[in-house]
Amino acid sequence: MDLHFQNKVAVVTGAGRGIGLAITTALAQEGATVVAANRGVSEELTQLATRFAVHPVIADLATPDGPQQVVDQAVSQFGRLDILVNNVGAFTFHAGGFLSISDADWERTLALNLMTTVRTTRAALPVMVAQGSGAIVNVSSVNSRLPGREVADYSATKAAITNLTREVAEEFTAKGVRVNAVAPGPVSTQAWIGPGGVADAIAHESGGTRESIVTQAAQMNSMTIGRMIAPEEVAALVLFLASDRAAAISGVEYLIDGGMVKTT
Repeated sequence: MDLHFQNKVAVVTGAGRGIGLAITTALAQEGATVVAANRGVSEELTQLATRFAVHPVIADLATPDGPQQVVDQAVSQFGRLDILVNNVGAFTFHAGGFLSISDADWERTLALNLMTTVRTTRAALPVMVAQGSGAIVNVSSVNSRLPGREVADYSATKAAITNLTREVAEEFTAKGVRVNAVAPGPVSTQAWIGPGGVADAIAHESGGTRESIVTQAAQMNSMTIGRMIAPEEVAALVLFLASDRAAAISGVEYLIDGGMVKTT
C-alpha cells in the first residue's frame, strides 16, 4: 500500500531509539523527509541519516523553547510540516507506589511526557493550519487506561495526552489537521528489556531476573498474543494514521497492546 509520503516533511520527537527510531525509519523508508529530534544523536540515527532523508536535530524537548526550535528548524529548512509524531517520553518505576512519588518526580514527568507534546503541537499547528493540511500522532500508552501504581505519574500524563488528542482534534480537524493517538502496551525496546529498564526495576524489587520478568511480561494472561510488541508494529500503526489513507480518522486513540485491554 502506497502511503503517499513522498514530498512530505515529518518531525518525530524522541527519535533516537526504540519506538521513535522505528517510526523515523519507517517514515524515511516510505519516502518522507524526517526531522528527527532527540536530546542526543544516537549511532542508529546517524547511520539512518546516511541512507535516507533523515535530519537529526539535537534538542532538549523538555525545555520551554526546545519544541518551537525543532519546528522552526524543520520549516526553515524544508518550507512545510506535514506530519508531527509526538513520541518523546519516559517513566520511572516507583516501587513504593503513589506515596513515594515526590513533587519533583511529578514535575519531571509532566515536563517530559505532557508538556513536550503540548508545546510541540502548539508550535506545529499554525504551520499546518496555514497549509490547510497536516497530521499529528501522539504516542500515549496502555497505562492511560490501565494505570499502574508504580508508574502513577506516567499513567496520569498518558491519560492527559489521550484527552489532549481529542480536544485538539475537535478544534482543528475542520481546519485540515487530523490528530490521533496510539497507545502501546509493553514494547520490546531497550527502555523495557535493556539494562536499567523496566524489567530490571521490577526484578530488583521482586528478587527475580531481567530475563524472567521479560518472559512473564510476554506471557501474562492479559496479553492475548503471548509476546511483547515490536517497535516496528507500533510504527506501522503510526504511519497509517499519519497517511492520507486515514483521512477520515481524527480524535481517536488506538490501542496496540496485544490484547491487554478487553473493553473499549
